[in-house]
Amino acid sequence: MPIAGQPAPEFELPDQQGKFHKLSDYQGKPLVIYFYPKDDTPGCTKEACAFRDATKEYERLGAQVLGVSPDSSASHQKFVDKYELPFPLLADTERAMCEAYGVWQEKNMYGKKSMGVVRSTFVIAPDGKIRKIFARVKVEGHSDQVLLALEGLEKS
Repeated sequence: MPIAGQPAPEFELPDQQGKFHKLSDYQGKPLVIYFYPKDDTPGCTKEACAFRDATKEYERLGAQVLGVSPDSSASHQKFVDKYELPFPLLADTERAMCEAYGVWQEKNMYGKKSMGVVRSTFVIAPDGKIRKIFARVKVEGHSDQVLLALEGLEKS
């Protein structure tokens, strides 16, 4: 996993509509990239809806939110439509971005090991450097923590 202070790893992935996004598209403004395991599952839905519900606060701080999971663009489109999500969801079907950001890891659930996305969020400063990393995110209250990190960015 990259560390705070380092440049964020570059990426280029399609969103739910097939439009490609890359890190350099967001140069000059704060960026929040949150990685989640799977569309339309309880924890991932709660997390996405918390970011959605705080959209005005993210906009006030000039920040763009991007969600990333290994799901397809079509799956993302259904998720966006169902919950009226106002931000892009990037389809990392090859897991290249998940691996570059160090969130594709071995997970252990009920004694069964498998590879998957460890819920994580990266706050990237306007200069493209990682300012804050939230690893192994607990969904409850997470969006509020991210907003506090963004407010800290504004003051620095």
